[in-house]
Amino acid sequence: MSLQAMVEWVDARERLPRPGIPVAAATHGFYPPDDPDSEGPGEEFWLVLSMYFTDRHFAEDGSTHDNCFVDSDGVIRFPPGGGSAEAVTHWAALPTLPGSPHTVVTGTDVQAALRQAYEGGS
Repeated sequence: MSLQAMVEWVDARERLPRPGIPVAAATHGFYPPDDPDSEGPGEEFWLVLSMYFTDRHFAEDGSTHDNCFVDSDGVIRFPPGGGSAEAVTHWAALPTLPGSPHTVVTGTDVQAALRQAYEGGS
């Protein structure tokens, strides 16, 4: 059985997700240089991370950040021009669960949803 999902990437300069939404976020930045004495920014990257978007985030250090993306480690990133070293260039809504029109299933419905996905039902 092959399950495929399509995503629609949205340019973070043009539109942001609704607050509280978990998203796939294309993040651009630079890894620290291998040589600490290097003057360059390090190796450039562009990768996809799972994050959520919020219109107001209260960081552990007590600071407040508006319109930002936060990853599971609490790292805060902004759209381009937002002031973070790593910018979220694009975002996409997460796909639905396999064989389901939902992104979340909880409680007593989980086992039936898993069975349906494993059996290839729609």
